[in-house]
Amino acid sequence: MTEFGAARAHMIESQLRPNKVMDGRVLGAFARIRRELFVPEHLRVVAYIDEDLRLGGSRYLIQPMVVARLLQTAAIERTDTVLIIGAGSGYEAALAAQLARSVIALEEDPELARRARAALVEHSIASVSVVEGPLSLGYRPRAPYDVMLLCGAVAEVPSEIDSQLAEGGRLLAIVKSASGIGRATLRTRTGGVMAARMLFDAATPLLPGFSPKPAFVL
Repeated sequence: MTEFGAARAHMIESQLRPNKVMDGRVLGAFARIRRELFVPEHLRVVAYIDEDLRLGGSRYLIQPMVVARLLQTAAIERTDTVLIIGAGSGYEAALAAQLARSVIALEEDPELARRARAALVEHSIASVSVVEGPLSLGYRPRAPYDVMLLCGAVAEVPSEIDSQLAEGGRLLAIVKSASGIGRATLRTRTGGVMAARMLFDAATPLLPGFSPKPAFVL
């Protein structure tokens, strides 16, 4: 086993399983995807640590445990279409591609989108389409989506993104309150009505453009 292969196996056994990630399909996806190819080269030696890793600027690759728990909750099926918002370097999209029929990876930073395409080619993953555009608008051309995942914390989920979720769909996001506490949240659409359920706390950094709106002060 290579050094990175050993680190990947250790991540699964020491970070994912102890945090209640037991879905075999999700664990299998983490075992197949080489996380070291989705971080800047100087961070490859620490690609598998249990932390958010800076991709550049204000963008981060979310810590493995948080991503795994979100994907497990999403319960992605083989027939699902998934939208990844804030795809960054493409890691979450690559994982979702192991579980879904097709994945749209939305990214607004051209350099990150380029890196995502390169890493996906390295994995021979053809079921992911990397598209570029404003993250806060989602990607309506391929809506509705069975599963939507926001790869970074948000102050709130914009209504435009909510509206692209299919009936029976699942939207996963880290919602960060004004106090700075982030909570993984599952949003579902049933009978046209959106409902939300808190899952666990997460200190995930905010996605650009999704910060809290300034409060009005008299």
